[in-house]
Amino acid sequence: MSQIPADISISDPHSYSSTSHRIMTASCLREVVFVIQSQRNSFHVQRAERLRADLLLQTEELQESPPPILLLHTLSDSEGDWSILPSLPYFSSHFGKNSSWIMFLEEETNVKLEKLLTVLKKFVRRKEWFLGKPLHDDESTIIHHYAFAENPSSFKYPDFSAGWALSIPLINRLANKVQQEPLKSDFTIDLKHEVALYIWDEGKGPRLTAVPELCTLPENSPTAQHCATAVSTHSPLCGEPVTREDIFVAVKTCKKFHLERVPVVKKTWEKQASRLEYYSDHADPSIPTINLGVPNTDRGHCGKTFAILSRYVSSSVPKTDWLLIVDDDTLISLPRLQALLSCYDPREPVCLGERYGYGLGQGGYSYITGGGGMVFSREAVLRLLASGCKCYSNDAPDDMVVGMCLNAVQIPVTHSPLFHQARPEDYARDFLAHQIPISFHKHWNIDPVAVFNKWLNDSDSSAERLSTRLKEEL
Repeated sequence: MSQIPADISISDPHSYSSTSHRIMTASCLREVVFVIQSQRNSFHVQRAERLRADLLLQTEELQESPPPILLLHTLSDSEGDWSILPSLPYFSSHFGKNSSWIMFLEEETNVKLEKLLTVLKKFVRRKEWFLGKPLHDDESTIIHHYAFAENPSSFKYPDFSAGWALSIPLINRLANKVQQEPLKSDFTIDLKHEVALYIWDEGKGPRLTAVPELCTLPENSPTAQHCATAVSTHSPLCGEPVTREDIFVAVKTCKKFHLERVPVVKKTWEKQASRLEYYSDHADPSIPTINLGVPNTDRGHCGKTFAILSRYVSSSVPKTDWLLIVDDDTLISLPRLQALLSCYDPREPVCLGERYGYGLGQGGYSYITGGGGMVFSREAVLRLLASGCKCYSNDAPDDMVVGMCLNAVQIPVTHSPLFHQARPEDYARDFLAHQIPISFHKHWNIDPVAVFNKWLNDSDSSAERLSTRLKEEL
């Protein structure tokens, strides 16, 4: 992670190396509580611990006592802690009297600590502040329930990757609200947008204040010199990518989509898979598809998904470390998935994808939304099936039932923002600009082959070129 530059002159208006400035920032340091939005999976714990160690190293360079640095997943046993709002009373009760800021960081956020403290010092700590790097929607989107449909870009919400902050007066007021009024929303879909909506409270609370020094530029970019935060934009890789033969791919389809959706899979990413089967309500040797004996349903597909899980651990298919279940309108890059999976241990129970939540304010559960792709380690599938957990009906929502089952056996759901339940245009452009995405979902009003080639196909351009192109488009 980046260190504070040592060659900035005192005459530089952006300089933060003078003795008086160090005294000021050191005093501010004691007023900041850092919360790393960590996860229970061992890879993510390591990333969070690395960030904490870097913050402590920078604190040592300031010759000050370290501030509180919390790992979100360790605060309690509650599954809802990752959704932030249920944790506000904890922050208020522990830090509401002697601190000024709660600063939230994602695991991949790189922080220039002294610069960040200088930025926070600009804001009157006794006021309610909601600080971050703003995102906005260019058009109304399903993942935000079509909010602000008449003017989608009017509402700003924070890009968590840049870090975001709440002042203690705001924390204290919101904590009281959470305790007095049960959280209303059943579903947690896009947390950053939902947190901003809750804080804004239809105009009763503050809107997001844009802070230019909170950035999602690459850490070593010349244009990031003014930034207090930056991000890693490269695709995660922790060693050799897992082999194609280590991933078994299950594509859910049905007869009515054999001619409409399956050809798209074959034109785009099917050739990236070594072991792949199509599962349908109709056996079609021309594809080929396999009929699992589960009737097709218009929604849910729980019966089909659990039949796939059972088949995966049987002798009917080759034994692999990983199972990927996708819809027939999922667009995905398997090479990028192979790279990502190098960071995870298949001997652990891993369930990976885009995480949603249900009833998290009332002790609910998390689940991987199916459209973006659900990734399971073999160990996770074995434990899930051994629990005896089953669908309550064939058309029950498969991803939610799987989430309930995982929660019952205490297998954590692991979130990756590189999986997407919706189309590229359903996400803020600035949010996608610092990603190397793994998947998107749905063919509605798009050319899916063109979308695949633009966003997910590395055959004619490297991931680095894709990242460069996205930034040029912004």
